[in-house]
Formats: sequence, C-alpha cells, structure tokens
Amino acid sequence: MAIWQGRPKRKSSGGRLRLARKKRKFEVGREKQFTHLGPRKVKMYRVKGANSKARLLLVDTANVVDPKTKSIKNVKILTVKTNPSNPNYVQRNIMTKGATVMTELGEAVITSRCGQDGVANAVLLGSAEPKTP
Repeated sequence: MAIWQGRPKRKSSGGRLRLARKKRKFEVGREKQFTHLGPRKVKMYRVKGANSKARLLLVDTANVVDPKTKSIKNVKILTVKTNPSNPNYVQRNIMTKGATVMTELGEAVITSRCGQDGVANAVLLGSAEPKTP
C-alpha cells in the first residue's frame, strides 16, 4: 500500500469525513530510508516542479563548524552518541537532524536534514573534549 499524506478519513472527534475529491499524486509519500554510518552513498529523487532532492544513505564524514575558531573542517564520524528522534537509532548508527555524533574533533550535533539535503553538517559542542583515535 502506498504512503499517503492527504487528509484522514476521520475527524479528531472520531466522526467520518466525506472527502470531496480523490487522492492526488502530490500527496503520495515515500518510505523512510535512514542515513547510516558508512562510505558515502547518495540517492537522487525527482520531486514536484522537476526539482531534485539528494537522500544521503551512507556517510562517514561531516562538515563540522567550530564556534570558537569559526572554522569549518570535514572530519570523520566515529559513532552516533544520542538521537532525540528515537533511542533505537543510536544502536543502529542512524543520523537525523539533532543527533549527537562523536567525531575526530569531539562531539557534534547534526544540523542538516541528511535525508533531504544530501550532506551532513554539524556544529561542535563546547563542552566536548577532542578524542584522538
């Protein structure tokens, strides 16, 4: 069954909604494909208006901003520490926006939407100490 992002068939009170029209193509959704830790792999999608989205399936580096020195470095991601979206994502090394990852420079928070932007951007946390592998 396709994923549909249109109006539900029921009201919030539980009553039935009589839909005035059928489903539309722009209301169709896609199944989740998570961004895992691994060698970089990107999948391109065509979206409405002939635009494109880059879905990041695997990534092993991130563009990390150091707020103290105001410099940007492309560093290796070691592991996922926490993920507010779902605690089970930590065990599976799944990255989403807001996830805390351990990098070569220290702990950083992912600020980009990896499933739509096709890139992993992060901001270094101030309290984290650098870890040498």
